[in-house]
Amino acid sequence: MNKRLQQFLAAENISQSKFAETLGVARAGVSHVLSGRNKPGFEFIDSLARNYPDLSLEWLISGRGRMYKDNRTAESAQIFDSQEPNLFSDELQQTDNQATETKDRKIVKLVIFYSDGTYQEIS
Repeated sequence: MNKRLQQFLAAENISQSKFAETLGVARAGVSHVLSGRNKPGFEFIDSLARNYPDLSLEWLISGRGRMYKDNRTAESAQIFDSQEPNLFSDELQQTDNQATETKDRKIVKLVIFYSDGTYQEIS
């Protein structure tokens, strides 16, 4: 579960201290959960569910399904789907309009998630 929680924080671009503040728990408590030293208690998970209602607790706890309950971030949800995404599907291909709209955007951070639950951030 700690690996999936790390993936969630990376996907949401949330620091550990901001996350602890939002949940109303000590930073050390978040650090211990993320490192795998401690398991999160009911209050931690309850606060997580209240503060991040789009996060799928089933995915967080068991790894089944998608990270998010809805499709508000289709690309993120597909990355964390329990099945590999089809990179050649029509849903993932950019249209000419989208390419024009994103021409001025630059990538500032890339997060790679591996099948063993680890991840790497490239800035």
